[in-house]
Amino acid sequence: MARRGLGRGSMRSVIHVDTVQTVLYSCKNRQVCIVQLEMNQMMNRNGSIAVYGAGGHTGRFVVQEARRRGLPVIAVGRDAASLPVEVERRTAAIDDAAALQRAFAGCSVVINCAGPFLDTALPVARAAIRAGCGYIDVTAEQASALACFDELDAAARAAGVAVIPAAGFYGGLADLLASTLVRDAAAADVTVAVALDHWWPTAGTRKTGERNQVPRQVIEDGRLITMPLPARRSEWTFDAPHGVQQMVELPFSEVITIGRHLRVRALRSLLASSSLEEIRDVSTPAPLASDEQGRSAQRFEMVVQVREGAHVRRAAARGRDIYAVSAPLVIEAAERMRQSSFDRMGAMALGEAFDVAGFLHALAPEHLELQFVENAAAA
Repeated sequence: MARRGLGRGSMRSVIHVDTVQTVLYSCKNRQVCIVQLEMNQMMNRNGSIAVYGAGGHTGRFVVQEARRRGLPVIAVGRDAASLPVEVERRTAAIDDAAALQRAFAGCSVVINCAGPFLDTALPVARAAIRAGCGYIDVTAEQASALACFDELDAAARAAGVAVIPAAGFYGGLADLLASTLVRDAAAADVTVAVALDHWWPTAGTRKTGERNQVPRQVIEDGRLITMPLPARRSEWTFDAPHGVQQMVELPFSEVITIGRHLRVRALRSLLASSSLEEIRDVSTPAPLASDEQGRSAQRFEMVVQVREGAHVRRAAARGRDIYAVSAPLVIEAAERMRQSSFDRMGAMALGEAFDVAGFLHALAPEHLELQFVENAAAA
């Protein structure tokens, strides 16, 4: 896939038209205008983090993580009764653009946790951009992530904000790991393999599965293609407790995020067959809290393997509860976006928006156990 790098730029150079008009009316020279504009941007960076879908399973983890870090957070959703009571609450329906923009007013970043993202990502992101906010979501849906990249880049650049779709477990974590491994010298063959000891799906996951009937895509010969059917099956050896697993090809949004900015010749994503069987079984229960943080007992391992010629490198991330671990991923991103040093604009993947090594270091070992092997044996 062709690289689509996003250049760095000064936040000073791109501003809202209404802000420009207001300042021009009240200022007598360009220098004062710039000072006023920078003060406005500083205020926005200090704004709260708005979590849309805060009443859902993942949204509650995100609100909890923001509060744990002492960050200001506002819960936003369609129904006030479902939102966490310990923070400020605002309501906005997904089909009410004006209400969404009002709900995000004064915020610095909007984190969208409300699926299906095929229905919510663009309306929420557009409202966030109009409100002068950065945007993050946790979509695993390829079509949603692709739409954000293709349709929102220009608007985000014009507003001077960053849009980062698919920043959770699916999409974001694999992109971070791949970004540590892929070199620019040669196109790489990338494999993402995921083992879950159980996949207890949330109501949102089941709803998304029903809604998302878009054909899945993989990368072949450097371009996105529809995944050939039937899905490939293989075997992969993970560390304990997962061990040897039978795998099925099942790509998620990591294909879109990785292919967005890394030089990849081929990319395949594999999921343990047992996990796919669980999620397809209507009798599989929803996740139940098993610790004081509300996490389930689910254990995961994600392995990203990169082959460049004869060289094979591998990175692994292990942890607990794929829904809960999305919270520190997106809150870490939001916290960095609020810093004065963050100057990225446009639509971008998690791995191209930040210093990857520093980002991962901030998550380990509290949220993730990480392992990197430079000269690995190919799986």
